[in-house]
Amino acid sequence: MSNLPDDPEGAEERERMLRSMLEGFFGDRTDEVLAQMRAQGIDPAALAGMPGAGTPDPATMQHVLAQVQRLLSASGDGPVNTDVAHDIARQVAVAEGDPSLTGGQAKAATDALGVAELWLDAVTDLPPSGGSKHAWSRSEWVEATLPAWHRLVAPVATSVADALATVLRDQLPDDLGDADALGMPGLAGLPAGALGGGLDPAQMMRRLGSAVFGMQVGQAAGTLSREVFGATDVGVPLLPEPATVLLPTNVAAFADGLDAPVEEVRHFLALREAAHARLFTHVPWLAAHLHGLVEQYARGITIDIDVLEQQVRDIDPSDPEALRGALTGGVFGLQHTPEQEATLLRLETALALVEGWVTEVAATAALPHLPHTYPLREMIRRRRAAGGPAEHTFATLVGLELRPRRSRDATALFAHVLAEGGPQARDAVWDHPDLLPGTADLDDPAGYFTRRQEQADEQSDVDAALAQIFDAAEGDAPQGDSSAGDSSKDDGPRG
Repeated sequence: MSNLPDDPEGAEERERMLRSMLEGFFGDRTDEVLAQMRAQGIDPAALAGMPGAGTPDPATMQHVLAQVQRLLSASGDGPVNTDVAHDIARQVAVAEGDPSLTGGQAKAATDALGVAELWLDAVTDLPPSGGSKHAWSRSEWVEATLPAWHRLVAPVATSVADALATVLRDQLPDDLGDADALGMPGLAGLPAGALGGGLDPAQMMRRLGSAVFGMQVGQAAGTLSREVFGATDVGVPLLPEPATVLLPTNVAAFADGLDAPVEEVRHFLALREAAHARLFTHVPWLAAHLHGLVEQYARGITIDIDVLEQQVRDIDPSDPEALRGALTGGVFGLQHTPEQEATLLRLETALALVEGWVTEVAATAALPHLPHTYPLREMIRRRRAAGGPAEHTFATLVGLELRPRRSRDATALFAHVLAEGGPQARDAVWDHPDLLPGTADLDDPAGYFTRRQEQADEQSDVDAALAQIFDAAEGDAPQGDSSAGDSSKDDGPRG
């Protein structure tokens, strides 16, 4: 319990001074930090209590900084502070309202997902995912998908924190628990170890980076929860098990203002969700292929130390605002190798193919039932092409955009394959990752079958040449000497 007098104006002043100090570390995310403290039962005003105006006394500062250190190290030394990400994502998800779903809303959503499976059965041989059907609130979506976002961001978070620690190692004192050595305003006079004794610069950078990345991941995931319609909108599987999901609150918000009735919008979005789920479930290599490309791109990022040093050369390591700005400025000093560019191209092509297949299949299934199929398809395409604030945040964090840039070309490709070869040929595109269409197929969908035939002919020629080599090798092999067999008989026992 605080022993500070019950003085609302004084409490506001104390919290204002604490906010001023924390802004040096967290900038425009200070409100999130204060909210995190309150969620942990910490009263910011009480923490900032002081005998008079001006700089807090060392005892108070030690208490405050201990709580900040607790916040920074809540999830250990992982690349992303999962506790911070979770709490902020939940706060952002409900910031604009997250009403509990009524029984009617949940039933309408799950019924639409069930109908979608029936309509899809008529246009594709890929069976239903077999997973459960859900109607989720925004908070439920955050809980279910946040682990996948941690997995995507972790590699680059580690790289950035390690690079900053390397660059700043020689500029910071050996022990960041030595407040006097840091020379930061308001910290002089604190006892040794007030900031966490034995915390070396590398640890500090990783912990600060972990907290900052946790805040950004939480902000982005929470924002996405207000934008998505299901669990597959971003084109990368986010759930560990097959399932189909709709978020009725977001579906209704999207339908508001459209010419199509909300029931039709719900059915169209359910078709897209169910089509995604079928693809990810019954093309067993696809989810691993997409995640592998994302992780390969992120882990392969190299941060040019010379460029990084140029950017932070003028940073005063005793200025927490400068350090915070370096960490929150996104991925900097990146050197995209030819291998990285090739991986990025493969990822963008794969995302476009997923989006193109889903768009074509969902529209084909919807046409007999939904009068506004074409306008709804175009609305979704434009929405995906433009992206949103959450997608831009992840682009800054990971260095890539999870958007199918060529989705229109991919849709045209699958429409052409359907027209020329039927549903079986369209779905057979996913038989093996080596058979996936490439950029040439997106450039020229009409030439798809010609190129496939040429590739088959080339493979046949290779197979024939290999067969000739093997046959010749067998013909040249030394044959057994028949006399050897005779001599073996001669060497036998004589009667």
